[in-house]
Amino acid sequence: MILRTSEDYRESLRKMRPNVYKFGELIEDVTMHPSTRRTVEGHAQIFDAARTEEHKDLLTTTSHLSGERISRYLSIVGSAEDMVKNVRMKRLMFNITGTCTGGRCVGFNALNSMWATTYDMDAEFGTKYHQRLTEWLRKAQKEDITVAGALTDPKGDRSKRPSEQSDPDLSLRIVKRNDDGSVVVRGAKVMIAGVAAANEVFILPGTGYKEPDADYALSFAVPRDIEGLTVIEARHPSDGRDAECGFDNPVDYGGITQGYLLFQDVHIPADRVFMAGEWKYSMKAVLNFIAPYRSAIGGCVAGQGDVIMGASALMARANGLSEKVFRDKLTKMTINNETTFGMGIAASVLGKLHPSGVWIPDGKLSNVNKVHVATLPYETKRLAQDIAGGIAETGCMPSCEDIHSPVYGELLQKYLSAKCSGETRARIARLIEWLTIGAGVPGCMHGGGSPDGAKLVIGSTSDIESLIALARKVANIKEEIPPPERK
Repeated sequence: MILRTSEDYRESLRKMRPNVYKFGELIEDVTMHPSTRRTVEGHAQIFDAARTEEHKDLLTTTSHLSGERISRYLSIVGSAEDMVKNVRMKRLMFNITGTCTGGRCVGFNALNSMWATTYDMDAEFGTKYHQRLTEWLRKAQKEDITVAGALTDPKGDRSKRPSEQSDPDLSLRIVKRNDDGSVVVRGAKVMIAGVAAANEVFILPGTGYKEPDADYALSFAVPRDIEGLTVIEARHPSDGRDAECGFDNPVDYGGITQGYLLFQDVHIPADRVFMAGEWKYSMKAVLNFIAPYRSAIGGCVAGQGDVIMGASALMARANGLSEKVFRDKLTKMTINNETTFGMGIAASVLGKLHPSGVWIPDGKLSNVNKVHVATLPYETKRLAQDIAGGIAETGCMPSCEDIHSPVYGELLQKYLSAKCSGETRARIARLIEWLTIGAGVPGCMHGGGSPDGAKLVIGSTSDIESLIALARKVANIKEEIPPPERK
């Protein structure tokens, strides 16, 4: 069985070249620094859970390359059953950590996207991308690495294409092609989840490109500490609070981090390049990514919704009320959770097998799920704040240091107490605050793309003419009713 222990994983991060910064400081050890330790611990939980009888069926699978037992995050999704397990796995990880472990799931979707895309490119152009990806994946599985995925470019002026920008580096691009097939790249990928917790980063094109933008159509995988790459960790709303002694960041082994990846003339070896200018396949790479991603994100937000529901009911009890008082609100939260989860399962089951052997979920249903993900979790969070009351929603909670103050902490705890101790009630309140307005909030609105973008895909795949024909047939209407002419 090819599976690291969580300590093996941490040690692999300690051996990497420090290239992650936050608040202007170079982070020497991402496993220990307050700004990154919790996201590392969240990802470490995956390694621990994968080695248990309870969770190994979801978190591991058999490699189609080696026949060995491997992490599911490094597998090719080969069937509807595999995809359903992917959705369930995402829900489980939110249950365990309370937040996003994007340093694994986005890379997982990226490599599956390019598995299909490289197969198609090789078939048309006679390239060797699929063979390269196969060898990279074989090694990644053997080493059981953690892989973040990166799509989003800075973009610049949204009314202009990448090649039309005043600064050509506003989308990641090839600046030099070498005779051996290697390339040099420059630019950035932004708002990328879990990079500090990753061993490698898998790059995809950010959108579909036309021929003038061919240099922007690229895909590759590199070590996170490769020379020329600098990672800047983004700030979150709860940054600056107590990071070590208490509960202001309430999930000790969770916490999403987002990074800006700055590529400064980075040399990408040929065996790690999976697309280099094949612009006509750039949109296919994106679509191959968003179908599984937007299916599985339904499990992600349902998993966090489970935690939010539990915290809400716990706060009701801490306030001296039965959770039954809030039955309607909790029922609505359940409906929200199961809607996104169920849509993800449906999109998974109704997908199809690509000739490369990768299973691609139904495009329309996965995008419908994305639209739900951009709305329903926020309603769940609002209901949690409603149930919890002002202590968890108004941002008025004293800090952990104040509650533990030798001067006035005892009084604060006295006035925070209700059906339970003041510290316990404060811990619940901080958890709800963190989950609903703090750093525990996953990217529901724009994570994996915007809901407006999803609606465009839905509209493009909706055949209104066939529906009109269906209605005419049911009503036995023979008369043609053409659409009005455009003015």
